[in-house]
Amino acid sequence: MGRSLRSKSWLFDGPLIVLAWWAAFWLRFNLSLPQPYFDQALRTTPVALACMAAGLLLLRVPRQSWRYVSLADLRHLAAGVALGALLVTAAVLGWRIGGFPRSVFLISALLTLLLLAGARAAWRTLAEYTQAHARTDAAQQPLLIVGTIDEADQALRTLKGVEGWHVVGIASPRAQDAGRTVQGVRVLGSVGALDELARAQQTATVLLASAPGEPTRREVLMRWSGSGLNLLTLPTADELLRPGAAARLRQVRLEDLLGRTPVQLDAAGLAGLISGATVLVTGAGGSIGAELCRQVARLGAARLVCVDVSEYATYRLEQELRQAFPAMEGVYYTANVREAERLRAIALEHRPSVVLHAAAYKHVPLMEAHNEIEALRTNVLGTLHAARVAGEVGAARFVLVSTDKAVNPTNVMGATKRLAEQVVQAVAAEFAGTQYVSVRFGNVLGSSGSVVPLFTAQIELGGPVTVTHPDIVRYFMTIPEAAQLVLQAGLMGQSGQIFVLDMGEPVKIVDLARLLIRLSGKSEAEVPIAFTGLRPGEKLYEELLADDETTEPTPHPKLRVAKVAAAGGDVVRATESWLAAAGAAPEAAAIRDWLHQRVPEYRAQPVRF
Repeated sequence: MGRSLRSKSWLFDGPLIVLAWWAAFWLRFNLSLPQPYFDQALRTTPVALACMAAGLLLLRVPRQSWRYVSLADLRHLAAGVALGALLVTAAVLGWRIGGFPRSVFLISALLTLLLLAGARAAWRTLAEYTQAHARTDAAQQPLLIVGTIDEADQALRTLKGVEGWHVVGIASPRAQDAGRTVQGVRVLGSVGALDELARAQQTATVLLASAPGEPTRREVLMRWSGSGLNLLTLPTADELLRPGAAARLRQVRLEDLLGRTPVQLDAAGLAGLISGATVLVTGAGGSIGAELCRQVARLGAARLVCVDVSEYATYRLEQELRQAFPAMEGVYYTANVREAERLRAIALEHRPSVVLHAAAYKHVPLMEAHNEIEALRTNVLGTLHAARVAGEVGAARFVLVSTDKAVNPTNVMGATKRLAEQVVQAVAAEFAGTQYVSVRFGNVLGSSGSVVPLFTAQIELGGPVTVTHPDIVRYFMTIPEAAQLVLQAGLMGQSGQIFVLDMGEPVKIVDLARLLIRLSGKSEAEVPIAFTGLRPGEKLYEELLADDETTEPTPHPKLRVAKVAAAGGDVVRATESWLAAAGAAPEAAAIRDWLHQRVPEYRAQPVRF
């Protein structure tokens, strides 16, 4: 295939190089060529062709695809021509031809570059023109792009590989862009006049080309969702990496409101940690655990050991991973992290080098009443078991998935997660060969038990959508982003550290509710929002750091290290002994009192039934 491409390239490049050589002589002598110089041109043509071809070959220029030639390819071509021109100059001057016009070298190099670049540009133009006309018989929908000129340019390049769309114009957030054109498409006006522009172009379909983190995306979503415009966006890199994914436009979703830039991972470092390794994930059937499993599988783990107490969640995960990653060995256990001996037996059988501990009870109101002891046994004792087992089998890394609710906790769930962090720090002192880290982050958009599935179900029933308080805000991130940052922290962390994730800007829960209603095609008149009051243990806002804590930067822009007081040396012994003595039904007040002793910053709130 490569040889065929090179031979086809020379069918054009060879004659053009010869033409440039003769044209250089012709231009040098004012459009005429005296006989002595005609003889010089004739004698040196084979040398010029051979040397220029050698320069292009040395830089692999003939391997370029003319159909997709880019500016980078043209710069590479220029380097090849420059190298070829140097070879031509050296060869001809070494021949010592008397009276040879040296300006021919420069003129022929410039003409060669012009002709070869022009040929490639013309070929691409012809190919795109032919392809565009080949699609005229197919149904093409008009599309309006929203974004700056740079963003629209990238979107137009992407759309060349997506069939079924005809771009009719661009709406830019910058007033100075009006009237300009990008790849032949005109900027028609501003984002504020989006509905008018869409009507004028007889289209209801809009593509959001604005990059994550840009305010334009949020403005369009909040203003035009549910207005009758069909809002589309380009797939994310994570979506394109999924098995069976295709480059096609998709409907905007709630996570697009976050406007967060993609996570930059240390791909080489993570591959070195995960590729070919055995990884154990607890809570593997949950939202975060399942995504951790997917990320680990993509990084090339040889064996993935999945542990979850839910039979159905484990079954679903097994079916998904077997289909998506058939080459990976997956082992699936319906086991409980509260059973230390069973967890130890699993770890001893597989000897994981990385343990990711995501098993936890996380629903704040549910753990606040009647289930306090369950939160303690799973979140604290389960973490202790997983951490100890990781050290006993010689795992290189152990990562605890923690939460922002562990900071100045006002609820049992948050207090137990803070105590779990202390337990991990204490176990880290016992096993020097294992690096133990904890990772705190906020709410994960769309995870099980979060507000999004609840709001969606309420909208389907016609409302009302229940929000606890009009001013309540939360930090959000997507499930893939959370999982990727957990892995990154696990790679770079030093034993005993607690990492805090950059959660971006907090989002009002009521704004999420409004956007979900609009994305469903309904209005707030059809699906009302009702405010129900804060629930037990719930804050108006979450903190990522306690008041007496500070953070230190890390090489990763979205990860910081929390500077917290070291856990007391007796935390493990005290936890085990208290839970053993507590029995099956300890008093809720006793649990809260003991948690306050171990986590002084914990401030329990009255429980309403």
